[in-house]
Amino acid sequence: MNSNQVDRPCESRRNFLRSQLTASAAVATGVVGVHSQTQAASSTTDSSPNETLRIGLVGCGGRGTGAVKDSLSINKNVKLVAMADLDAENCARSRKVLATRFGDSIDVADDKMHIGLESYKKVLDDPDIDIVLLTTTPVFRPFHVTEAVEAGKHVFAEKPVCIDPAGYRICLDTHQKAINQNTAIVTGTQYRRQTNYIGAIEKLREGAIGKVTSATSRYCASGIWYRNRTEGMTDLEYQLRNWMHFVWLSGDQIVEQSVHNIDLMNWLMDAVPESAFGSGGRFTRPEDSEMWDSMSVDYHYPGGRFISFKCRQWPGSTGENSTVIHGSDANMVIWGGSRGSQILDHDGKEIWSMDGSIADAYKQEHKELVDSIRADKPIVELKQTADSSLTAAMGRMSAYTGKRVTWDFVTEKSTLDLYPENLTMDTVVKSPGFAVPGKTKLI
Repeated sequence: MNSNQVDRPCESRRNFLRSQLTASAAVATGVVGVHSQTQAASSTTDSSPNETLRIGLVGCGGRGTGAVKDSLSINKNVKLVAMADLDAENCARSRKVLATRFGDSIDVADDKMHIGLESYKKVLDDPDIDIVLLTTTPVFRPFHVTEAVEAGKHVFAEKPVCIDPAGYRICLDTHQKAINQNTAIVTGTQYRRQTNYIGAIEKLREGAIGKVTSATSRYCASGIWYRNRTEGMTDLEYQLRNWMHFVWLSGDQIVEQSVHNIDLMNWLMDAVPESAFGSGGRFTRPEDSEMWDSMSVDYHYPGGRFISFKCRQWPGSTGENSTVIHGSDANMVIWGGSRGSQILDHDGKEIWSMDGSIADAYKQEHKELVDSIRADKPIVELKQTADSSLTAAMGRMSAYTGKRVTWDFVTEKSTLDLYPENLTMDTVVKSPGFAVPGKTKLI
């Protein structure tokens, strides 16, 4: 589906993308380290540790509520003052849960509870808000981040930050705008703040396993949630509430969920892949779900290196979340969750290990965001996560079409734009069904 942006105060999405295509392609290579911390020439922030920073939440589901919990648990003098969501019940439920735990740090009046597709704009227009947490359905992320930066708000943006090449180009432009105006953007790639991940990458850079030749990465889980249609729902309302199962909203599991592992892959290779060659299919999805339930993608990186990646969501199956890096002298295993990292010699004997807590990492990303704002040295890492999000989308595009897909194609030539044209709550978004390789076209 090709589209224009809806009801935006600036130019249409299509015109915006056309004007930014050349500029974006020029910066569409390279991967930064743990994060990019950049200070612009002029300062727009003056925040002492004793000054209260005010937060607005856009997207009041479990992840948004969790993001507020993480920020308020680790930061002093921060306060939630506004909320926005499609669903009034989500807003009310989230406010109640948060107020029970954090008391006066939750100061959201009824008139600061905004509902509807355009409700995020009321949060961005609020002059009392310093930081916005953007945790809605992934398809909206490029717009929300862009408009937040244009409004002068510091940003926490959940992963993924884009699900297609069109959204990627928006992210590149917004990344540079944030640097220019001294606006922070921290993203929900918490592994980059997890001690055993950071330690493993440091050991890798030190040459602890010798020359890296290849790697395998797996994000294999059981089933995923599914929400039945309720009486009276329009097609769009149903899709928005069952968003994981519609590719234009979620990007499929490889983008929405597995981007964590793919971000790690780019981090450890210190590069984006040159190409992707994928396959997969579906066995267990509900009939109207567009999602596949398994994908396998070979990503080829500069220097003749490759990573074989697999993700799946099969109920009742054995799960595993791990990345194994094969070196000339030893192998490294980085486990998902809080399981830690290891280096094993070629006989399987452990020669190094490090523990890490994913719960601590979730909090640490919010601490670094606030600390960087207070220090007037804002972290800006949108491009880094956009690179990883597009890497995931490139794998999906290859698997869906059965074609080899290159980084040059997705950054410079692809016109894929999953955002529906002129989207309002009255829009009819017809599902194309699930992708079939050989029939689904590479766009």
